[in-house]
Formats: sequence, structure tokens, C-alpha cells
Amino acid sequence: MTNQGTIRGTTQGTRRLRIKHVTRVSYAQPAASSHNEVRMTPLTLPGQTTLDARIAVSPSATTWSYWDYWGTQVTGFELMDPHADLTITASSLVETHPPGSLPEAPVWRELAERVDSSRLLEFTGPTSRTTVPERLVDKAREAAAGLDPHGTAIAVSALVADQVSYLPGATGVNTSAAEAWEQGAGVCQDIAHLTLALLRGLGLPARYVSGYLHPEREAELHRPVAGQSHAWVEYWAGDWCGYDPTNRTRADESHVVVGRGRDYDDVTPHKGVYRGVPGGPPEVTVEFTRVA
Repeated sequence: MTNQGTIRGTTQGTRRLRIKHVTRVSYAQPAASSHNEVRMTPLTLPGQTTLDARIAVSPSATTWSYWDYWGTQVTGFELMDPHADLTITASSLVETHPPGSLPEAPVWRELAERVDSSRLLEFTGPTSRTTVPERLVDKAREAAAGLDPHGTAIAVSALVADQVSYLPGATGVNTSAAEAWEQGAGVCQDIAHLTLALLRGLGLPARYVSGYLHPEREAELHRPVAGQSHAWVEYWAGDWCGYDPTNRTRADESHVVVGRGRDYDDVTPHKGVYRGVPGGPPEVTVEFTRVA
């Protein structure tokens, strides 16, 4: 049974987006030193092309880049002198395209055989962030009974979105999927983790996607719009297929992919360590400008 027609998305055509992602860290007292890595550079993929990308650091520091195990570009840098604050500015220009047709989904037996003989196996097991009680997997199994992989992705995403309302500030960065389910509210990160947990519980390989979502589908050209980072999922059904469970739509030309992994921990936009007294949370702003 195929359900490709139920996966909706409102395509607007090719877009060119300028993205400015600024992270400011202020320390209670100057940090003696810090070591940082940043994942804020959009990927070049069949559905998007990164035309320009750069990361600036203040205080000034020498940066280096490498690709991590999951295929995300990482920028690293160190500050070895005392500094009272740190500002990271990631600027990019990305051209995005509407998604193509969904691939023909394999039957479940064929999918299981493919998983067992490939790296897809890495995206089928639980992580600390995507562990849920078996009773929740049973709910997902009931919701997806008789459906093919595409239909299963839609049914599970709807189950999660019906249970967990999107509510900024309702959860923290360390909230687990199970906690978000019980609380009934969360952010896109929580909804993505829950969807991953249930899809994997049903045997469908699924990975976490970190990136950006332009907040206005009919954005006026050259007008800056405030936004934020976003998270969604990709499931494997003959190929990787992006789906945004928070917004109940296919990932499309409004979505910009930065990284993929098993969960948020594999694609954290900024992580690092510093020598000094504890400080407050970082201040993050994201600005989008549609230029074409």
C-alpha cells in the first residue's frame, strides 16, 4: 500500500537565501582559554547548493575545518588568551530547490535486508535522547498498521505532533524524547527525537537533521526576517526522504540542511570547553534574507 500522495508540501520554486547565524557567549568572569567547534555551514546536496559560507570569530582566532564521521562540515578554533565574551558569526548564501518525487518504497522485508547489510543499521537503534518506553512504540505500530514506509513516516509524525504541541521554552536542550511525550509540549528538537525513536522502533532507518527553516513561505525579496535553527528528520525508503514533523510537511526549498546524525548530539551547532567560572546560556539569533 503506497501513501506518497499523502505527503504534502507547498513548493514555491528555487530560492536563494542569505542566512546569518550569530552566537554570543558572555562569561561571568573572563575565560582563561576556550576550545570550540561549530557546525553551522550548510551542505551542498542534490536539493541545495551552498554558494558562499564563512565563519567569523571575535576575539579573532585562527580557524580550521574538517568533515566529521556523519558528513557535517566542522569549524574548529581555540582562544588561548583571556576573553570576557565570544561571538561566532556564520554567514551563508544557499540556493534551494523543491523536492523531487518520492522514491518507490521497498517492501518491509527488502528494507530489513538492506538495513542489515549497510550503514543504515546505525540509524535504527536508540540513543540516550531517542529512548522511549515500549508502550509508545506499540502506539506507533498501531497507528502505522498496514502502511508502507512512506505512510508509516506520515502516521508516526502525526502521532507525535498530535501528542506534543510546539511550545518554545517548554523544554531544555537536555530533555529526552520520553520526557517531551509525557509533558505534551516541546520544541522541534523534541518532536524530531520522538519521531526518530518511534520510526526506529518500527524498523525504519531515520536520522536527525539540523539546519534552518525560513519562517515565511511568501517572503519579500531583500527583507531580513528573524528566525531560528530548526530540526526535522529523514527516513530511508529506497533513498533518504526529508520530513518535518513539527510542521507536518515534506522538507522543501524553505529548509536548509546543515548536518545529519543519530540525534542532536551529533550535530550540535556550537560546542566547546573553556577554563573559567560558569556563565549563562549563549544568546543566539538567526536572520534570513531571500535574495532570489
